[in-house]
Amino acid sequence: MLVGLARTSTNDQKAGLEHQIEALRKLGCEKLFIEETSSVGQRPVLDQALDWVRDGDTLCVTTLSRLARSVPHLWQIIQHLDAKKVSLRILDMGVDTATPNGRLLTNLIGSIVQWEREVMLERQAVGIRKAQKEGKFRGRVPVALRQTDEIVRLKREGKSPADIARMLKVGRSSVYRILADNPLSIAESR
Repeated sequence: MLVGLARTSTNDQKAGLEHQIEALRKLGCEKLFIEETSSVGQRPVLDQALDWVRDGDTLCVTTLSRLARSVPHLWQIIQHLDAKKVSLRILDMGVDTATPNGRLLTNLIGSIVQWEREVMLERQAVGIRKAQKEGKFRGRVPVALRQTDEIVRLKREGKSPADIARMLKVGRSSVYRILADNPLSIAESR
C-alpha cells in the first residue's frame, strides 16, 4: 500500500500543503497523514505514520524537507522503515528504497552521516586537547560537586547521606565523598 505524508510548517503554507496532498493522491496513496507543524518540534503525525505502516507498504513524501529535519533524522527514519520492511519514496528526488538505486542512495546518505559524525568528533577532540594545554578546559564539573554547598547544608540540618542523595538526585557515594572532603560539615553534624 502507498502511504502518503504531507507536512506544512504554518497555516500560511496551505497552498504548498494542498499541492503535496494532490501529488500524493495522484501517485495513488490510499492513506494520507497530514501534519501542520514545524520540523524541529514534536512530530506526532510522523510518529503515527511510522507506527501505522506495515510490511510491504511504501511511505511517500513529495520532498525530503517534508519528512526529516536533518540527515541523521532521515537516517533514523530509514532505519525504522527498513526494520518494518517498509520502503520510502521521495518524489522530487526520484528515490525509492524498494529499488537497488534507491537503496544505494540511502546507503550513501548513511555513510555520509557516519563520516560527518566521526569528523566532528575528531575536531572536537583536537579542540579539547588544545584547550587543556592552554588550561582553559578542565571538563565538566560533576553534578554532585556543583551542589557541594547544598549537600553540606543538608548534612548540617541532620539529613542522612542517603536522604541527601535522593533529594538532590546524585549518587550516595558522591555525597559521602563530598562530606569527607569538607571535614567541618562532618564535625558539626555529630
